[in-house]
Amino acid sequence: MFRPRPDGAVATIPVEVEGRVVRVPAGASAAAAVLLAGLTSIRDTAIGGGERAPYCMMGICFECLAEIDGVPNRQSCMIAARPGMRINRQSGARPAPSGEIE
Repeated sequence: MFRPRPDGAVATIPVEVEGRVVRVPAGASAAAAVLLAGLTSIRDTAIGGGERAPYCMMGICFECLAEIDGVPNRQSCMIAARPGMRINRQSGARPAPSGEIE
């Protein structure tokens, strides 16, 4: 199932991580793009400001929350990187959605 390409080439796509364009393998997750960009953390905790980075890479731990294409609180390990995707760190508490409960 996982065999190297005969020519050894790996298709890559451009993704923007914290304003810097990084080329990542096609099919990689947004969290993998963050790690390939060399970031040591992807967010700060809302309480205490502790740094967090992608950990489980399978959607269980929620340590990889990031702002992706302007949408906060996205599990970056569960989202496939797309050409031109913009991934940014999250810092501190995120705003709660507004609206009244009926």
